[in-house]
Amino acid sequence: MLAVLAVSTPAFAQVDLDALYAAAKAEGELTTIALPHNWCAYGDVIAGFKAKYPGITVNELNPDAGSADEIEAIKANQGNMGPQAPDVIDVGLSFGPSAKADGLIQPYKVSTWDSIPYDAKDAEGYWYGDYYGVMAMLVNTDILDTVPADWADLANDEYANAVALAGDPRASAQAIQSVYAAGLSTGADATGAAEAGLKLFADLNAKGNFVPVIGKAASLAQGTTPIVIAWDYNLLAWRDSFEGNPAAEIVVPATGVVAGVYVQAISAYAPHPNAAKLWMEYLYSDEGQLGWLAGYCHPIRFNDLAAKGAIPQAMLDALPPAAAYEKAVFPTIEQQNAAKEVITGQWDSAVGANVE
Repeated sequence: MLAVLAVSTPAFAQVDLDALYAAAKAEGELTTIALPHNWCAYGDVIAGFKAKYPGITVNELNPDAGSADEIEAIKANQGNMGPQAPDVIDVGLSFGPSAKADGLIQPYKVSTWDSIPYDAKDAEGYWYGDYYGVMAMLVNTDILDTVPADWADLANDEYANAVALAGDPRASAQAIQSVYAAGLSTGADATGAAEAGLKLFADLNAKGNFVPVIGKAASLAQGTTPIVIAWDYNLLAWRDSFEGNPAAEIVVPATGVVAGVYVQAISAYAPHPNAAKLWMEYLYSDEGQLGWLAGYCHPIRFNDLAAKGAIPQAMLDALPPAAAYEKAVFPTIEQQNAAKEVITGQWDSAVGANVE
């Protein structure tokens, strides 16, 4: 069954933040890894944490590392109490369950636990979603007079030679999830979405609407791919980079809203466990969540923040409508793997477009 973004109901007791801060301050340090400052506004998020909790030095390891590198850093530094041992990790969804199974992370439930969607967290608190993006479309409105509202609209005559994916669906996770999302929009369930998505793109290709090149900011701006499908946080950054030239609009489809989530966890061997817990409390507070949103990464508590009016209007105005995200679904690892096998294996025979 496809997971739907929903908020869990059990309340969780509030943490004594003053006591936790005192314990973290006694440790004096926090070591992060793989947090580039221009990703999800992490530079400002880290600065916000340091301003709120002075006396804790933040060691930033290898900002450009990937999820696998973070896991290896935990393994390589078991028993190391120095600054090379990460306290916390921010990894792709699949790494949460596997790190738990390998005994590499420890449980901790933040005080806002009850407002984290139940399908985006480990029930025991070993890992939990932090932010996500949804598959969306960026449209060059200097070239196209109308924007598509849903996946099916991409077949309209006005979008001839217009639609591109931001990757090769035979290899790119972003492109694979685009095809999967398109399939869901047809009414197919999780098991049939990959094949339905392939059919939709086969139809677009046969009609001449699909452009078999990897869509990028430059190709959209130049008009060679006036519609590009990608994660919304990438498209929002592209839109801003245009500075109005060309004019461009982000569209979250009316159906088939697929979300890709990252997760946070604390190392089982964290040298500074209290600082790690305080970091998590900050990230999952309203302040921390809005920090990610400023970087166009939708925080996992987005629906909760929107419902209680905690998101500044200026921030909302820079994003697609909040209501568009209420339909977001989080495919499980098993569903993602199954879709990947179908899409990568059948793209050539089903669609016949050599994306490069």
